[in-house]
Amino acid sequence: MELTNWNIPVLALRGLTVFPHMNLNFDVERSISIRALEHAMETDQMIFLVTQREVGVMEPREEDLYSVGTVSHITQILRLTQSSVRVMVEGRHRARLKRMWQSDPYLQANVELLPEQEEPDSAAHGPRTEALLRQTVTLFGEYGELAGGIPDEVRSTVLDCHDLGYLADFIAQNINIRPADKQKILEEVSPFLRLRKINTFLVRENNVLGFEHEMEDKVRQQLERSQREQILRTQIRVMQNELGEQEEDDDELETYRSRIAGLKLSEDSEKHLLKEVSRIAKQPFGSAEAAVSRNYLDVCLEMPWNVTTRERLNVETARKILDRDHFGLQKVKERILESLAARQMNPSGKGQILCLVGPPGVGKTSIAISVAKATNRKLARLSLGGVRDEADIRGHRKTYIGSMPGRIIEAISRSGSMNPLLLLDEIDKLGSDYRGDPASALLEVLDSEQNSSFRDHFLEIPVDLSKVLFITTANTMETIPRPLLDRMEIIELGSYTDEEKLQIALQHLLPKQMKEHGLKKSQLHVSEEALRAVIRDYTRESGVRQLERELAKICRKADMRLVAGGVKKISVTEKDLHDFLGVRPYTDSLHTEREEVGVVNGLAWTEVGGEILEVEVNVMDGTGKLELTGNLGDVMKESVQAALSCLRSRVAQLGIDPEFYKNRDIHVHFPEGAVPKDGPSAGIAIATALTSALTNRKIRANLAMTGEITLRGRVLRIGGLKEKTMAALRSGVKTVIIPRDNVSDLEEIDQTVRAALHFVPVSTIDEVLASALVQPVSKPALHDEPVAAFAPARTTENGESPALRQ
Repeated sequence: MELTNWNIPVLALRGLTVFPHMNLNFDVERSISIRALEHAMETDQMIFLVTQREVGVMEPREEDLYSVGTVSHITQILRLTQSSVRVMVEGRHRARLKRMWQSDPYLQANVELLPEQEEPDSAAHGPRTEALLRQTVTLFGEYGELAGGIPDEVRSTVLDCHDLGYLADFIAQNINIRPADKQKILEEVSPFLRLRKINTFLVRENNVLGFEHEMEDKVRQQLERSQREQILRTQIRVMQNELGEQEEDDDELETYRSRIAGLKLSEDSEKHLLKEVSRIAKQPFGSAEAAVSRNYLDVCLEMPWNVTTRERLNVETARKILDRDHFGLQKVKERILESLAARQMNPSGKGQILCLVGPPGVGKTSIAISVAKATNRKLARLSLGGVRDEADIRGHRKTYIGSMPGRIIEAISRSGSMNPLLLLDEIDKLGSDYRGDPASALLEVLDSEQNSSFRDHFLEIPVDLSKVLFITTANTMETIPRPLLDRMEIIELGSYTDEEKLQIALQHLLPKQMKEHGLKKSQLHVSEEALRAVIRDYTRESGVRQLERELAKICRKADMRLVAGGVKKISVTEKDLHDFLGVRPYTDSLHTEREEVGVVNGLAWTEVGGEILEVEVNVMDGTGKLELTGNLGDVMKESVQAALSCLRSRVAQLGIDPEFYKNRDIHVHFPEGAVPKDGPSAGIAIATALTSALTNRKIRANLAMTGEITLRGRVLRIGGLKEKTMAALRSGVKTVIIPRDNVSDLEEIDQTVRAALHFVPVSTIDEVLASALVQPVSKPALHDEPVAAFAPARTTENGESPALRQ
């Protein structure tokens, strides 16, 4: 080792320092370090070991490493896995990193050896050196006693060593100090100063370890004292029980017992709660189990056992409250009043479970609140949207940390009555995962035959839910499990007509918004024509939420003008709406005013109401290809195939080229391609558009149609007729072709809509074509008999896409 400078592979250490003349083994996993070891083994087995400044650096550069390390000899390498090895090294010399000249495929640098600083003989064997050695041995002995785990051979080496430099390196290698402190020892070339630094670190470590032992002793003493107190308290309790004496602090338990007796529960429930009180009495002071039992009893005693509100059963009073709070919704009101009448005749009857199904914003939640007012019941609302855990309904076992009752029991406790109205909002949006199915947990809650003894996991005693009036709300029945749906009475809330929206705006929404914005009737007037225009051109919904937001916008604009000064009263007419609400977002751009070939107005149902949906057909020379576009579902694609097959069976009657399916390409398109569409009720519209395009005959203007078609040309009934006809009226349609089987559904349609539209009931596609095409293609079979009185009936379509159903 005569060289003082040479190039050598470098291995960066993380949280580890190697000292000269020390043997050490460690594991290596980084590929760059493994390659450095392999290169060293191929040469002279020498490698430069240097510590990283930051342990988290995975690809160190020169600035990430300390400047001083140890040139070491690799004595052994053992491969553990494909990506890790264990290496044993022997430190040889201190060295300083001069320049890192290679970083790939492994680190290699130019290093300079740091010679040991020689001490004069007088200093090396003087009294100061001897005193420093003795101090070091003493401090290391104290460290060994405090830290523990120091092997005997290490202690012996320290006692026998008289070389200052070696002793400092040996102690630094074998004690637990920070890597930065070890690096300071390594960088010191003077043996005397190096040993002094070791002494400084040993003094600090001994102080820290002493404080740790002192804190451990205090904790141990406190635990022993607490255990001793618990044992003594238990012994005192046992002796008092043997002597028949009562504890002075037994007031809490007596309070629990008296409160339980005052609830007048069933024998089994009272026995269960008293057993819980006895369990508290047997627990030692400060016991965690006693705290659980106290929390359980507190929750049980807060329940409104045997507390009920006096139900208002006067049907006329309830009718006035419902009519005051809501316009329309006659079916819902009649069903609720029927329930009140039944309760008036049989006050001991069971509570009902009603499910209000309808689009957003039609008043499902608000009607439930009005029912609570009308019946004088306490109201508790539970939002079930997104609930995925069964424990949310049934609660958690009381032994779990942070356990609590389910939402049903919590709502009853919050209402303060055992006969409240529980509003279960958004029941169609329940979820399920590995924690259970909350919809299944609701089966018992919403079953009037079982819920008289509902058991919550937390309470563990039966709770009578038979007196509770449950009202649930949903936007659709398709996502509600069938067993749960079977337990509820379904009441459907349809879309509001424009006339109903107008009355709701005049009677409820506009006065409410004027009050909220501080406006008086003498300051703002909105004409009926303006309200109709807002409903028609600024909203497109089944309910009235967007309408209320638009009216709020008008009120805010009015506030701004009144605050700015110059006006004392603002009148809003239809022509002023652009200044208050901006550009009209909805305009009807349909082919209703002119006759066209291959374009038919179909009628669609969506969750926000009815819509007009055009069907466009183009026929071109080709090879018989059929192209379908417009984001169609499988059912709708099958409707196109059925309509096409139906027309092929009638080519002679309709005057269509018999070979059209071979030499003509047909493209059927439904506009608004970004909106998913599905359902069978566009069948007759598709067949009519195909016939028009293949025969080059025009479709009558101001006409719309809906109905499912079969291969034999029969027209089947459809659902959502009320919403579809309102969409037709809103879009300027004058005549609507409907299946003859749906004539009975016209009874459910608003009188305004029935008076404004001409309905043509049909049974076959021949009747549809005779009514729709300008020039009849077969013997006329037009059925425009007037609709007078029909039997009340209503159906809805199932199994169709919730996005846009035909």
